[in-house]
Amino acid sequence: MRPLTALLGILMGSAVALATGLLMTWIVILFLPAEQARFAPEHAALMRAIAVFTLFSAASAGSFYGDLRERPWRAAAHGATLLMLGVAVWMYWPK
Repeated sequence: MRPLTALLGILMGSAVALATGLLMTWIVILFLPAEQARFAPEHAALMRAIAVFTLFSAASAGSFYGDLRERPWRAAAHGATLLMLGVAVWMYWPK
């Protein structure tokens, strides 16, 4: 395995873990109707984070697969992964 493929695998695993953890947090909140008012202000931020990291997971998975199988479209997938990494950093970098 080439170094870029290994790095993409690590990035993909991290993005999938984040997306899965955020999605499971949302599911747990759904089962707490008594605490709905407490979690209501966080709902929009949680949905935005789920969307960003799900797209980041999809882009990095495509990039990983394209690099592993040496597909001709892998450069575009690498670009999408870099774009989503930039979006995630831009959204969550301290202001």
